[in-house]
Amino acid sequence: MKIKAGDSLSYFMPGTSGNGVVLVHGLTGAPSEMRLVARQLWRRGYSVYAPLLAGHGKDAATLRRTNWRDWLDSVGEAIADFTPEVDGLYAAGICVGGQLALMASDLQPDAVRAVGLYSPCFNYDGWAIPKFKVFISRQAAWVSKVPFIGLLEFDETPAMGIKDERARRLVAGAAAEGILERFPASSLVEMHRLGREMRRRLPFIRTPTLIVHSREDDLASTDHAQYIHTHLGGPSELHFIDDSYHMIHVDRQYRDVADQTANFFETCDAA
Repeated sequence: MKIKAGDSLSYFMPGTSGNGVVLVHGLTGAPSEMRLVARQLWRRGYSVYAPLLAGHGKDAATLRRTNWRDWLDSVGEAIADFTPEVDGLYAAGICVGGQLALMASDLQPDAVRAVGLYSPCFNYDGWAIPKFKVFISRQAAWVSKVPFIGLLEFDETPAMGIKDERARRLVAGAAAEGILERFPASSLVEMHRLGREMRRRLPFIRTPTLIVHSREDDLASTDHAQYIHTHLGGPSELHFIDDSYHMIHVDRQYRDVADQTANFFETCDAA
């Protein structure tokens, strides 16, 4: 494998099928959070590359110095590096990571055959989000103009987007693997800007896309998944699951998420 990660958190798992998947972690997350799905896809024969997004893996101050375009560039570079190493390339990601994967696929349509989008979210509006955070997330465009707002930081919700208590404890102890414990307000602004740009581009994106969302998602309503499914310019499948919160790639049904992803990619490959 020729990929040389410029950090200690990205990783590569060589598969046997000749096909590969770029797995993109979420906002304030790290490649380590993708390992459960990565292992399932690896067992299905896929090579897996999980890159670290720009500004992530260190602290909130470092993350504040980057924007959504920097994150998108990270995914684009990962796709460009991985493409020569496999016969067929796919991409998948959680929340913001999935949206970045979809947008990156549109920028390199000859490289990415299909995308898996887990728990898409333009703004946080799930049942566990306090009302003032919902307000800030929805009004990020003008809130961003308030002086020093970008210096604010928020704690994760108590459940951390995870229904399974054991999985929650494992993720809570993952700070050493680059997962941030606090959420900078500036990232909400960049998340809003990413979502605005993605909604503008959706009708023109032709990449076949699998969308998986939990009906119990505590951070993002199912409206986001439905919106993408309805407005995407290419073929898409929308699957709902029922026993997980937002972090479906580490929660109780991560095996189902990985299997649905592999099945969709194989269907696209056959087509």
